[in-house]
Amino acid sequence: MEFRHLGRSGLVISEIAYGNWLTHGSQVEEEAALACVRAALDAGITTFDTADVYAETRAESVMGRALKGERREGLEIFTKVYWPTGPGHNDRGLSRKHIMESIDASLTRLGTDYVDLYQAHRYDHATPLEETMLAFADVVRAGKALYIGVSEWNAEQIRAGAELARELRVPFISNQPQYSMLWRVIEPEVVPTSEELGLGQIVWSPIAQGVLTGKYLPGQPPPAGSRATDDKGGQDFISRMMGDDLLTAVQGLRPLADQAGLTMAQLAVAWVLQNSNVSAAIIGASRPEQVAENVKAAGVKLDDELLTKIDVILEPFVQRDPALTQSPASRP
Repeated sequence: MEFRHLGRSGLVISEIAYGNWLTHGSQVEEEAALACVRAALDAGITTFDTADVYAETRAESVMGRALKGERREGLEIFTKVYWPTGPGHNDRGLSRKHIMESIDASLTRLGTDYVDLYQAHRYDHATPLEETMLAFADVVRAGKALYIGVSEWNAEQIRAGAELARELRVPFISNQPQYSMLWRVIEPEVVPTSEELGLGQIVWSPIAQGVLTGKYLPGQPPPAGSRATDDKGGQDFISRMMGDDLLTAVQGLRPLADQAGLTMAQLAVAWVLQNSNVSAAIIGASRPEQVAENVKAAGVKLDDELLTKIDVILEPFVQRDPALTQSPASRP
């Protein structure tokens, strides 16, 4: 395993992080989930990412049980707040009330006194940013989180949050966006802004929900048990990338992966790690062997010629528009 600083902070994290969105508490049974976390630990992963909303709060509980007994100081545990976690009108968003209640609930489920990073899971247009950032600052001062970050905020929102964080003297160090060979919307604005402000990216979906592994073939039904057949949320998310033209282009990456001595999944994870503003790539898994495969992308350096060939193959399908980074206009 290789390690990187998270932005310009002193926090060092594993450049492959393990996340349990769409898996723990929903897609896979707990025994398999625990085996995946054990495989991550065995591979040298120290950074674990979850959120209160995943599997209707069950994912945090599974993560807590999976990490129980591990040396807490040797782990970096991240979680998030924003999406609904209950039926009430205050069980969502980034109000002071919801943040203060949510951090305590997350710590209980995770079985820890603090999280290393507490993240705003989207931007809340219904709450003044000052209220949100003051609540996050108070969470840090209470010792319940060491650092704060955001997820899927655009460059303007990140800049405004960073200005308030400086005034409040709270360590705002990261953004967690979607990023892959196919989804590059952070490159024009978010990455330059983050570099200027000292934030690092913790990217999710580096293999595009499995599309970049090459397992989905044009003109053929998706493999049984794959994300594209998961009716608990994965199927809806991946459907926009299941067109035959895109899947055919992805198959064009296979010779490049072979030449580099990598699987297609390893190539995809290694690709996001070539971006110097990326501090970690989050991988998920439903089987331990997926973890063992994907961590081999750590430390891989891809040459410029290979990166250019990837661009040529995928260019017609790459999304780059910064406007695609959006938070709901009203609380979900």
